[in-house]
Amino acid sequence: MHSIAVLAVDGVIAFDLATPLEVFGRCCRDDGSPLYDVVVAGPRRQARAGATALTVPHPLARLAEADTVIIPGRTEGSAPLSPRTIGAIRDASAHGARIASICVGALDLAATGLLDGLRATTHWRAADLLAARYPAIDVTPAALFVDNGQILTSAGASAGIDLCLHMIAGDHGSAVAADAARTAVMPLTRDAGQAQYVRDDALGASGLESTLRWIEQHASEAISVADIARFAAVSTRTLNRRFADELGVTPSMWLTRARVRLAQRLLESTDHSVDRVAAASGLGTAANLRARFADIVGTSPTHYRTALTVAKQQEPATE
Repeated sequence: MHSIAVLAVDGVIAFDLATPLEVFGRCCRDDGSPLYDVVVAGPRRQARAGATALTVPHPLARLAEADTVIIPGRTEGSAPLSPRTIGAIRDASAHGARIASICVGALDLAATGLLDGLRATTHWRAADLLAARYPAIDVTPAALFVDNGQILTSAGASAGIDLCLHMIAGDHGSAVAADAARTAVMPLTRDAGQAQYVRDDALGASGLESTLRWIEQHASEAISVADIARFAAVSTRTLNRRFADELGVTPSMWLTRARVRLAQRLLESTDHSVDRVAAASGLGTAANLRARFADIVGTSPTHYRTALTVAKQQEPATE
């Protein structure tokens, strides 16, 4: 069984810690037996987590036995990781363990040196800090998660779910990952390159904020990159450069993703046929909808709707 050790030290963000416990903990074989052994380990028996304290049932040495080590984020102002903890993470990596960080856990992972020379992401608010503090890292602030093989990082909060589902898909296939998402009533994984957040400060300075709102409002229409450029009052060349600088994607890619997001909402809230959803979302044909949906969401529109239906049926009744 694949073993996962989630690191818990003072200042750990409870949501980040709970994410791998919930996502990996819901993966089972057909007979109901678990696919992962997930434990919480750390240097002390307790770890402060905001307004509460968490019991840490396993010692730091458990990292050396794990196939995967996950480093959750910690609150701003937390003390640096101890040399002993850094050494344990490095040793686990040297023994072949997969190392993954969630949210600002990338800062702690960076302190081990394991991210040097690699691409990485983190919560958008911490991206500049990560780049300034660790210049040897190629920080990719727009990405939801970055997979370097043995070393992985994710952006904030829900992107940690995306990363966990991505790892499950790599370990056991997309069907198992989709089942984990359905069981936990979570969305199926988004693609790694999807922008994690639109920064109002940067976009306002470049004029893209209003352009992105316009794209969202008109995504269902037959608009083109030239139409977007006309609205933004720039040339298509300038528009492409600004999107690349601010978002790391082309205007065409952003428009396609806006249309897929609209298609998702229609699949979630209506019983429209796939053909009608394709037309209403600006994607035109059912074939194009299926292709773009597979690229970005990782599944088909029909399977997406089915997954949501099953998930809703599995929700416990409220009293």
